[in-house]
Amino acid sequence: MSIIVDDKSRVVVQGITGREGSFHAAAMLDYGTKVVAGVTPGKGGQEVEGVPVYNTVAEAVAERNANTSIIFVPARFARDAVLEAVEAGIGTVVVITDGVPQKDTIDFIARARKRGDVVIVGPNCPAVAH
Repeated sequence: MSIIVDDKSRVVVQGITGREGSFHAAAMLDYGTKVVAGVTPGKGGQEVEGVPVYNTVAEAVAERNANTSIIFVPARFARDAVLEAVEAGIGTVVVITDGVPQKDTIDFIARARKRGDVVIVGPNCPAVAH
């Protein structure tokens, strides 16, 4: 088994200003995770738990050298959030959101595979018949 998130991971929390994102960002900080930035469009310039918030993942990558993303956005926004992270150069994307439509999941996994150097963990999807 390989380690996906380690002491070199510099985490951006997408959706950090929401209830789930802020709660889990605080817990991650307590556990010692290097949470270096948060992203919520339109809320750049704020801070959550001392973590600077940016409007885009690209800003978080440029300003804070983020290399890992964890996504706490509603299911209907998850596809766009993952694609934003992938396009910004994030190498590891952890999708916590549950109930992401399967078509959206297929789309962002295909885009990540096309880039070739992205690890996606998740999302929680509804049960699928095999």
